[in-house]
Amino acid sequence: MAYATTNPYTGETLKVFPDATDQEVQAALDGAYGAFLNWRETSFAERAKVMTAAATILRDNLDEYASLLTLEMGKLLTEARAEVILSAEIFEYYAEHAERLLKSEALPVKTPEEGKAMLVYEPQGIVLAIEPWNFPYYQIARIIAPQLSAGNTVLLKHASNVPQCAAIFDELMKKAGLPDGAFRNLYLARHHTETVLNDPRVCGVALTGSEGAGSIVAATAGKALKKATMELGGADAFIVLEDAELEKAVKWAVFGRHWNAGQVCVSAKRLIVADAIYDRFVELYKKGVAELRAGDPMSPETTLAPLSSRKAADDLRDQVEEARKLGATVEVIGAPVPEQGSFFQPLLITGLENNPARHWEFFGPVTQLYRAKNDEDAIRIANDSPYGLGGSVFTRDTERGVAVARRIYTGMVFINHPTMVKADLPFGGVARSGHGRELIGLGIKEFVNHKLIDVVDIDAPF
Repeated sequence: MAYATTNPYTGETLKVFPDATDQEVQAALDGAYGAFLNWRETSFAERAKVMTAAATILRDNLDEYASLLTLEMGKLLTEARAEVILSAEIFEYYAEHAERLLKSEALPVKTPEEGKAMLVYEPQGIVLAIEPWNFPYYQIARIIAPQLSAGNTVLLKHASNVPQCAAIFDELMKKAGLPDGAFRNLYLARHHTETVLNDPRVCGVALTGSEGAGSIVAATAGKALKKATMELGGADAFIVLEDAELEKAVKWAVFGRHWNAGQVCVSAKRLIVADAIYDRFVELYKKGVAELRAGDPMSPETTLAPLSSRKAADDLRDQVEEARKLGATVEVIGAPVPEQGSFFQPLLITGLENNPARHWEFFGPVTQLYRAKNDEDAIRIANDSPYGLGGSVFTRDTERGVAVARRIYTGMVFINHPTMVKADLPFGGVARSGHGRELIGLGIKEFVNHKLIDVVDIDAPF
């Protein structure tokens, strides 16, 4: 696997990194476990100091960290800055709340003779984190902040096209005062995943990525009897009911589909619009997309970034062409994008009702559009998907929106807003979007031992 920095805007390969050797992997495992034996004994206050320091360094060096995001995976500099701040907020969240979230819990018992039962939460060892390129810092922060705060240690295998983002986070945690070995970035080759997961000191794996990668890693973890959390693909439904504030809903639809160049698992990929407002919505949506400006992602005037790589653009183009061959109608929106780098022309796809492509995830500025007869039809279309990650419902009647949201089979639904990511909200899905949760109390408890301790009178009956 070639770890390399290739600028998506220019197509220039700037730096290449060698894969880790077998000896480096073993040394990292030894170091991570040695660090765990000490780190698990530290207080929550000591761990919080490290989390707070990491957040402070990110905030104090905002543009340095943000520029590297834009350089390696091409996102708009404004979006890169927001990702750095979000990562800092995640560290700050666990610095403040980790101790409370992992506080021992008394369990109710029927009679005093049954004893005094409690659940305690204990770290278990090394967690392997396998992360994608679309949010290079956020994906790291949302696993290491909770797991380090819980007392575990973490080894990272990041995406091959963001090696410098991975490395700078390694340095960040050292600067924040984390003991050597407690977090380590490794440029792992594919066969190293099995090596790491078979090590008895590793308690599990957290993966964010494609279905294919998730299937392979989950099978490897299962064979090794290790826990795995999977955050995989998504094809979020963006439902607009006939009473929605139309112009505001359109603005959120344009943003929801095109932020991070549409390379977001929770992008608004499937727009499902009530028949009564469908034509007007489409008119305004096309106008909004046409106003996006593709260009240098470092420039504040650019509002549409390139995709992460030339291969990503080529793969998406092939996918769209296959959908067209299967009967879909594909329409170009807006002015032509630059030919250099990894830009992709925004497209609108219709005619998908009986097309297998309606079940695909298009990872880029490609919008699927559906007309819904009524609420029931909108729910049917939303649930006609193998994915179940996020979703949105737009309506002036929030009770109606909540009623629709309850019937959508997905892990998250937002009313009058695209699916968002925040430090204090849980993240995760169902079906082929994976299993397990990231962030808040759910995320911090994924790789801890939920241990029962029950103090029983020695004379109590069995």
